[in-house]
Amino acid sequence: ALTTRGFSELARFGRAFGARPETLVGLSGLGDLILTCSTPQSRNFALGQALGRGEAAPQGKLAEGAFTAPVLVELAAAEGVEMPVSNAVADILRGAVTIDDAVEGLLTRPFRAEG
Repeated sequence: ALTTRGFSELARFGRAFGARPETLVGLSGLGDLILTCSTPQSRNFALGQALGRGEAAPQGKLAEGAFTAPVLVELAAAEGVEMPVSNAVADILRGAVTIDDAVEGLLTRPFRAEG
């Protein structure tokens, strides 16, 4: 569910900034998202997994998402693009919410068309 919602955000954000649809559904869009969400070889995945276990960030692995999440939500807000998953990630990274609370908030959002 979170990966699907994440892709909806990726598509909304991309459209707002003029991305080509074929890029979003290709290897550098959906492909990268799937890999990031599913393999410990991804630095962002490794960071999320460590945080979920209550551990410190892995040493020697730069997870670009830790630095880009706050910028992403700022850019999205400036364009009026709704980004609940990205906002949750940024909130977790800055310590504003716990992972459990962020996931609960995302999974209890009202159902509606995403696009």
